[in-house]
Amino acid sequence: MGFLEDIRKQTVIADGAMGTLLYSYGIGNCFEELNLSHPEQIKSIHRSYLQAGAQLIQTNTYGANYEKLARYGLEDDVKGINAAAVRVAKDAVKEFRTEWNKDEPFSIGENYIFGTIGGIRALPTKPVPLTEIKRNFREQLYCLLMEGVDGILLETYYDLEELTSVLTIARKETELPIVAQVSLHDKGIVQGGISLQESLNRLEELGADVIGLNCRMGPHHMISSLEQVALPTKAYLSAYPNASLPSYSEGRYHYNTNEEYFKESAIRLWEQGVRLFGGCCGTTPEHIKAIAGSVKGKAPVKEKKIKRIVKEKIHVNEVIKKSTDASLVEVVKKRDAVIVEFDPPKNLMTAKFLQGAEALKASGVDAITLADNSLATPRICNLSMATLLKKEVNVTPLVHIACRDKNLIGLQSHLMGLSTLGIENILAVTGDPAKVGDFPGATSVYDLSSFELIQLIKQCNEGLSFTGKPLGKRTNFTVAAAFNPNVKYLEKEIERVEKKIHNGADYFMTQPIYSIEKIREVYEATKGIKAPIYLGIMPLTSYRNAEFLHHEVPGIKLTDDILQAMAVYKDDKVRSKQEGIAIAKHLIDGALEYFNGIYLITPFMNYDITVELTQYIRGKTGTVVTGNRDSPSERKIYDGSII
Repeated sequence: MGFLEDIRKQTVIADGAMGTLLYSYGIGNCFEELNLSHPEQIKSIHRSYLQAGAQLIQTNTYGANYEKLARYGLEDDVKGINAAAVRVAKDAVKEFRTEWNKDEPFSIGENYIFGTIGGIRALPTKPVPLTEIKRNFREQLYCLLMEGVDGILLETYYDLEELTSVLTIARKETELPIVAQVSLHDKGIVQGGISLQESLNRLEELGADVIGLNCRMGPHHMISSLEQVALPTKAYLSAYPNASLPSYSEGRYHYNTNEEYFKESAIRLWEQGVRLFGGCCGTTPEHIKAIAGSVKGKAPVKEKKIKRIVKEKIHVNEVIKKSTDASLVEVVKKRDAVIVEFDPPKNLMTAKFLQGAEALKASGVDAITLADNSLATPRICNLSMATLLKKEVNVTPLVHIACRDKNLIGLQSHLMGLSTLGIENILAVTGDPAKVGDFPGATSVYDLSSFELIQLIKQCNEGLSFTGKPLGKRTNFTVAAAFNPNVKYLEKEIERVEKKIHNGADYFMTQPIYSIEKIREVYEATKGIKAPIYLGIMPLTSYRNAEFLHHEVPGIKLTDDILQAMAVYKDDKVRSKQEGIAIAKHLIDGALEYFNGIYLITPFMNYDITVELTQYIRGKTGTVVTGNRDSPSERKIYDGSII
């Protein structure tokens, strides 16, 4: 009869989780590779679901794409793993039907095998460009289609852009039934604040035959979300809830066993118009048996009432806490501006730091910028030191946020805390990998890239969290982004700069530059960039310091002339320091010919050096600074660059 004919007339039962059962058996490696090495184990799980009442089973191919398999060194086995998965599923169906017909002389109806393709952006991995996602998807899709699946199941897509992109490809390549399921970030909300209704409408318009939800949430939240959704006009609804929220004990994740609850929930999902029922994380054949006993073969619901949810209104002009800090974008558009990086201490002795901050303020800095555990070395958290700067020194702090140490939950919470404290100047960076630091065994999180972090910060300015949930008030962040001009192909870095501007970056801070020629090159390359640029200058303290920066620190390159100049005084600490300051002043002279913003980086807590350089800049430009109030210079500027 065919799957679409079946689901048009009645409810259809699908299977539950594959990974949950494999994990419970103590398997922690690549589940998809088991299609090749342990096919009987995979086939046994398929048969368990068929015996529980599943009419549709999905292939063990959720992560059988190049990106996921590459983490296990299996990137060349995409075709073999997907082909084996389909063969194993077909064998399971064949054996099940043979045994059933032998024991029970009546028909059991048809069984369907759908090729599963999971979302790549849902995986705990580095950000993957959409072009690469499409390439991965096409490769896996063709493998599954060539093996003769009955349909395609797209599941666990947290990113709607990714799901709509791959659905468009799939619909062009096959007329087989397609199930497209999105995963919610919050009740009724998809990433970016898009409503579930709008998301499902898009999937239906793009040609999905079945649209719905899977993963992240249990039955309760799925039911609540579907209560807000109208029945589709052409497609059918599906729901694959998780068993529950997972608990973690003794080094392993556990889900509650709640088959009776699933049975009751299936009825409530059916009342919301669901026709395809399955299970996601934590579900087992017992859960599917409970669902089948509750709703299998029921006539579908064709009318329902929609529960209208009144959303909290976000007032456009309501800001959580208006700060008195200087706007580093506006300052640099009016006159020469100086920001100084002065990293928090590596220990709990803060007296020298605050003493240095007082001296930097007195010298005329516009802001003190605080790195976020640079080079993956732990320091006092910069949020704490920024709070002290505002309270004890009354100077504007500029806080770096790295994606390395905090997951998405931590980043969202951190931003809310910054705004609550009135700290509104932020530099968004990806962050040095944990392995470069001095904490063996530390891991890098990287839930977001710097591009995505910029987007998140700007979304907070709209009063919305990452999931689209209202924050109650709008934040007022100004976002700086990193710009590394010390690359082989500067035009590629300019493309990254433009992308960061598109994502919401307000201005840029460069890596240290050690060449007047490079300064001119950057000026020429950024003439079309309207966002202001603070040019990085980092004074050298010794020849060994120069060698280390040149050879071992990513993104920093010194010229041969500078290395030779520092080598002359490599045995004289005093003269080395003086030479480093002289080189920095020379670079500042060149920088001020082209840029209004200077970003000084304090070496090894030697704030006396950056104090001297700040005073040098103020002496050259004639800018007088008192606290955070400034008198403008007479230099003509446009968008941060001299004209």
